[in-house]
Amino acid sequence: MRFIPSAAIFTLVLVLAVCSRQRAAAPNEWSDPVRPLTHGFDAGIRRDVERLRRATEQFHDLAAAGAAGYPTKLPVCVADSAKGGMGHHMIDQSLFDEKLEIERPEMLIYAPVEDGKVELVAVEYVVPFRAVPATEKPPRLFGQEFKRYDRFNYWALHVWAWRRNPAGLFADWNPTVKC
Repeated sequence: MRFIPSAAIFTLVLVLAVCSRQRAAAPNEWSDPVRPLTHGFDAGIRRDVERLRRATEQFHDLAAAGAAGYPTKLPVCVADSAKGGMGHHMIDQSLFDEKLEIERPEMLIYAPVEDGKVELVAVEYVVPFRAVPATEKPPRLFGQEFKRYDRFNYWALHVWAWRRNPAGLFADWNPTVKC
């Protein structure tokens, strides 16, 4: 039988303990679902997305969204054959004003999933041109300038807070969304 010095055993145990502690402390997609969504953005964006997720978590249930003022009937699913989809936009008309509040997005966006169901995947913030004219500087939220949508007479910003978007956290279209 071979004798292993106690110092070597102690060192091995210490190394294993440190490694397991680092592995346990290192966030991953399961323990920290915001990290993959906000990869490449600063801590401020990360915190804002976490605030948004806390505020909208209840809206995974369409009935809760309806009770909060969003419609309960699903509108047409918006998609582009080349860019992907956006999904069903559930609009709370009472929020269409000049105020921008992370916790109160004007639209909730749901994507179709199996069995005809939908899941909350994103939100959209909107400021109508009557509040901030199209000729003015765009509103900002999450450190991002809103895009001008002349067709709808508003400024808007998508935030893919509930499904990773390969096109980007603030992109309009998500190639993983299929209508």
